[in-house]
Amino acid sequence: MISIIAKFIVDEGDELNFLAEIGGLIKASQAEKGCIEYILHKDTEKPRTYCLIEKWQDSKAVALHNNTTHFTSTVPKLLKLAKVEIDVYEPV
Repeated sequence: MISIIAKFIVDEGDELNFLAEIGGLIKASQAEKGCIEYILHKDTEKPRTYCLIEKWQDSKAVALHNNTTHFTSTVPKLLKLAKVEIDVYEPV
């Protein structure tokens, strides 16, 4: 299993646009083969801070996801709306 944590600090005034863009990505990603979990969380103390927690069956599923149209068309839009940090983990 591969876990990905994508942290977004959304630019002030862009929260609604961010949520609209990422909403479609979430729905399409959750339907992908190999997706175990793909859930957006909002920080309880830091305004405009979100965390997308993804769990994938394996690295092949991640590679397929990263090449889907919904991913490749949405990520550039998200990068214009937020600062992004991405960490990838696997069980030990």
